[in-house]
Amino acid sequence: MQVPSPSVREAASMYGTAVAVFLVILVAALQGSAPRESPFPYHVPLDPEGALELSWNVSYEQETVHFQLLVRELKAGVLFGMSDRGQLEDADLVVLWTNGNRAYFGDAWSDQKGQIHLDAQQDYQLLQAQRTPQGLSLLFKRPFSTCDPQDYLIEDGTVHLVYGVLEQPFSSLEAINTSGLQTGLQRVQLLKPNISTPELPADVLTMEIRAPNVVIPGQETTYWCYMTELPEGFSRHHIVMYEAVITKGNEALVHHMEVFQCAAEYESFPRFNGPCDSKMKPSRLNYCRHVLAAWALGAKAFYYPKEAGLAFGGPGSSRFLRLEVHYHNPLKTQDRRDSSGIRLYYTATLRHFDAGIMELGLVYTPVMAIPPQETAFVLTGYCTDKCTQLALPPSGIHIFASQLHTHLTGRKVVTVLARAGREMTIVNRDNHYSPHFQEIRMLKKVVSVHQGDVLITSCTYNTEDRTLATVGGFGIREEMCVNYVHYYPQTQLELCKSAVDPGFLQKYFHLMNRFGNEDVCTCPQASVPEQFAAVPWNFFNRAVLRALYGSAPISMHCNKSSALRFQGEWDLQPLPEIVSQLEEPAPRCPARPARSPAGPTVVSIGGGKS
Repeated sequence: MQVPSPSVREAASMYGTAVAVFLVILVAALQGSAPRESPFPYHVPLDPEGALELSWNVSYEQETVHFQLLVRELKAGVLFGMSDRGQLEDADLVVLWTNGNRAYFGDAWSDQKGQIHLDAQQDYQLLQAQRTPQGLSLLFKRPFSTCDPQDYLIEDGTVHLVYGVLEQPFSSLEAINTSGLQTGLQRVQLLKPNISTPELPADVLTMEIRAPNVVIPGQETTYWCYMTELPEGFSRHHIVMYEAVITKGNEALVHHMEVFQCAAEYESFPRFNGPCDSKMKPSRLNYCRHVLAAWALGAKAFYYPKEAGLAFGGPGSSRFLRLEVHYHNPLKTQDRRDSSGIRLYYTATLRHFDAGIMELGLVYTPVMAIPPQETAFVLTGYCTDKCTQLALPPSGIHIFASQLHTHLTGRKVVTVLARAGREMTIVNRDNHYSPHFQEIRMLKKVVSVHQGDVLITSCTYNTEDRTLATVGGFGIREEMCVNYVHYYPQTQLELCKSAVDPGFLQKYFHLMNRFGNEDVCTCPQASVPEQFAAVPWNFFNRAVLRALYGSAPISMHCNKSSALRFQGEWDLQPLPEIVSQLEEPAPRCPARPARSPAGPTVVSIGGGKS
């Protein structure tokens, strides 16, 4: 370590300027092992004002993520990391800080009280720090799996990123008090699939679905709805790609967006431009639920496979579209105007296959419920072999993308493909699922589903903050468990979902009444939600309900797009028999260098290297 020059040493003694001087010199001095023009295809603002911006790239060959963190206005340092649900407690962190004399970069972790500790195993590797016209740019990397108990395992699904801004020097890493910092979280999918981008056709056209000049409400969460329509006589086309169009300056406020097509059976839909929960919103807009496009923060453009496109326009298709924009405005910024939306790329040259969207999981019904005070209650919905045998073509279908969906208590979602009683492959899984971050995700590998296959969708819920049972339904305080899979070729099968047989659920309520001598209403006039509300939730009642859902016959919804079931007997169906389940893959530990850093990287401030 070189000795600081006298001018720097004098500056360090002045509290107000020490931080800026040392870190600026730090930035100028650091040299890295990564190329200066490293490509970082994914970008996301971390904080609502965009003062911290994260870019990243993924190497599946090295099983490593390279991060580039831009700090636009450097103060005394920054912390960044990952945690299970976006909390700063029990978080895996990397921290850049100064004690007023030296600057440090170190791998750290926080305990259950939010106290920060230096990690004995330094797995974040600083590659470069550089002063740019935009601010301080930090380049560092970390393996997906480190096999360090203090580290976060980076998986395919949602990752909750956390950050904090240090505004003053600290004598040590352990002296940092997270409760006094400006902190926040951001959700992304870090492990984007490494798939090639199809070329767009020469005759591609574009159409922008944008809500014009919206004044974003000064509240944390707003869902904004805007109705528009296709031109008269718009013929049948294929959507082959779409991307977000974000009003400049609002990148940190526009959280996610969806374009829905309305039901074809209605000839017209009223115009509307306002909050989706407004009492002025026409009820007919609830019939605009067919997803055409969906984007979430951090997502790049969505491409259809070159052999398929999503059909819209023409006979039998509604001209009316609904744009829904979710604004996340935690600072409650006032008078910000926005015209964000989604740009569709479409062609009149129809591709070989129509793409389709199919719903898997649970039927929207109150017979599927989660008791209160549960930390990890699992509900499972089935697309049975009987339905796929009848409704799928002999050549099968090919799933290339998936959108998982629950309401507020959902924590994990997974869909598994089973064949001949054996689980074969994961269609999509998110072990850190958040209902506040839902996007259509391209699959790393296309999953082919054949006649007689079974698709099993399971959702894990947390109801610790609730006092009554949470029943299934459409309301935001009710629950769903759905996987919208995107596939080709399109079939008549639009919904393949299940629920416990209602008669067997009534037997559960009778048992609760008789066995426990409790005042559980089993009278016919009581609704299922009322019956669940009357259950006194103890260990026995919870265990019996869990056993019922895991063994009782189901009612299958094997439905066409007309909402009519395929011909056949679908009630009182036995649960699919699964004799072999997939095992959770064990994380692979990276090879360790002969010597790894025993502590934080001490940064040279006199022109040397760290």
